[in-house]
Amino acid sequence: MIKTVNAIRYVTPLREGGSLPAIVETDDGQLYVMKFVGAGQGPKALIAELVAGEIGRALGLPVPELVLVNLDPELGPSEPDPEIFDLLRLSVGLNLGVRFLPNAFAYNPILPPPLDADLASAIVWFDAYVTNVDRTIRNVNILVWEKALWLIDHGAALYFHHDWKEDYLERSRTPFPHIKDHALLPFASQLDQADAAAKTRLTPAVIAQIVALIPEVWLDGESPFASHAEHRQAYAAFLRNRLDASRAFVQEAMNARTLRI
Repeated sequence: MIKTVNAIRYVTPLREGGSLPAIVETDDGQLYVMKFVGAGQGPKALIAELVAGEIGRALGLPVPELVLVNLDPELGPSEPDPEIFDLLRLSVGLNLGVRFLPNAFAYNPILPPPLDADLASAIVWFDAYVTNVDRTIRNVNILVWEKALWLIDHGAALYFHHDWKEDYLERSRTPFPHIKDHALLPFASQLDQADAAAKTRLTPAVIAQIVALIPEVWLDGESPFASHAEHRQAYAAFLRNRLDASRAFVQEAMNARTLRI
């Protein structure tokens, strides 16, 4: 389950993000980094953030809590910045929130101490599985908070869903060449073990439960599917097939790591 909260205060924008996320206060008394449905790639980025994030959590990886955030139209009119005002106006309704980690800072994998091989391998496996292109040295998307690592920003994952061609299941079985640029690849010496561990956790039932979290409103719009149920089934089929064919992307990662070390 994923809880739904209501935004009650727009705190501050995070301008380093291309889609202009923001810190918001919600009616559960918490602060979240809000990803707006009216920004950038629209709901597909939020679907990727939600599905990939919950897969990470199912794998036992450190992904901050995710919530659905309801944005009331009354929150926008007092905003003086026209860019933010427009974003709030276009994002009325359900958005995504990621638990805010105060005083967190960006992890730098090139500085000591070296990362634990099991954790690095699990993260590399996860990013190859969800086809996340956004975990490079240039943009590592890992925070250090309370002496632990936290994975953030998965909106660029699952990029296949930006083009629902008939061959999407075939594409689920392909390697992931972008893994060669992964920030943690040099530390990922336990990829076979990560593969085996992930397959015990990501059962068809777990995948179905995660896909079922996608709000119907995010599935509206242009789509080749006749219903929301069929749309969700396509996501689940892609993820099941990609898991069954994990050897392709695991071997790709191993080969790329050999060239990096």
